[in-house]
Amino acid sequence: MDNAWEKLVQGVKAGDVRCLARLISRVENREPGWETAMSRIYFMAGSARVFGITGSPGAGKSTLTSEITRLLVDRGYSVGIIAVDPSSPFSGGALLGDRLRMKALFTLESVYIRSMATRGMLGGLCQAARDVVRIMDAFGKDIVLIETVGVGQDEIEIVRAADRVMVVMIPGQGDGIQAIKAGVMEIADIYVVNKADKPGADEVAADIGAMLSLSEWQHDELPPVLQVSALSRQGIEALVDVLLAVPADGSRQRLNKETRIKEEMLSLVEREVFRRTRKELEQDGWLSQAVDRVLDNAGDPYTIVKQMMETHFNQGTRKTIVE
Repeated sequence: MDNAWEKLVQGVKAGDVRCLARLISRVENREPGWETAMSRIYFMAGSARVFGITGSPGAGKSTLTSEITRLLVDRGYSVGIIAVDPSSPFSGGALLGDRLRMKALFTLESVYIRSMATRGMLGGLCQAARDVVRIMDAFGKDIVLIETVGVGQDEIEIVRAADRVMVVMIPGQGDGIQAIKAGVMEIADIYVVNKADKPGADEVAADIGAMLSLSEWQHDELPPVLQVSALSRQGIEALVDVLLAVPADGSRQRLNKETRIKEEMLSLVEREVFRRTRKELEQDGWLSQAVDRVLDNAGDPYTIVKQMMETHFNQGTRKTIVE
């Protein structure tokens, strides 16, 4: 590892905020040497607790995250926040909407907020989030909160980086049963009905409870359903207590950890295979030739790609399939 990377890693270890920000940026951009730096960071991390906060747009996730953070700081915890925002269609960067809604936290020394863009990359965001979590952990954060962008069932991918997942819902979104998607049901550890001071909150909580009781839940204890109001700070204390409580089922926690490690390794493999395959296809001209075949109606993308993959992976070497 070169001196620049080493300086950043040592700076993070020493608690230097500038080194933290710079290291996150370089790792997120996948600059040469990032893997070596992360391998060093890996053994410096491992003590932070990671909570995912997901839910539909407009559910008040940012305000709720802000209030949870305030209470955690009051209790003596150092907190890192990863706010996942939509990508800019021009620069590819995050739009920073969540950070604007959390501006009241900027003056708190024990809080560090980092916005991340979705960038539309399959598996890429989830791995990048894991990397940022690990860097914040090595920096000394006790708790890392990941607030997702809120686009529906796609949220399942990002919450694989979290120890526990909180699904936030609100009254007034129509059919409460329809709002609870099957994938989200499977990954939620805690259900939160936000804006509980509005009419319909009890009905949403009842719908969630009924859905859970009818589902084929794999564990003895059903996830709790809590009603809170982030604006009036109603129920936040109880929510933080539940978040910080250590689950009694240690075997389940180990299984979850094993699953996250497996998913992380597959994510790294997926990204690296894609990178190397694309580089090879573009360098030897195969991709442009294949595109020409499709344009000339001499072949279709499905058959061409299938032949290439079979040749590449079954025989170990890829021969040109363009006549």
